[in-house]
Amino acid sequence: MVSGIVTAILLALFVGGWIRLWSPKLKPELDAAARLPLEEDASPDTPEETQR
Repeated sequence: MVSGIVTAILLALFVGGWIRLWSPKLKPELDAAARLPLEEDASPDTPEETQR
C-alpha cells in the first residue's frame, strides 16, 4: 500500500515537472541554458583553467 502511494506521488511530481518545463513562460530561460555549453569564455577565471 505504501509503495503504491509513493509511486503515485512520484508519478504526479514527474508529470507536474514535465508540464512546468513545457510552460511558455520558462522557454527563454531554458533556451539560454541550452546555449551555455556552446559559448566560449573570453578569458579563463582561474589559473587551473589555463593549465588544461
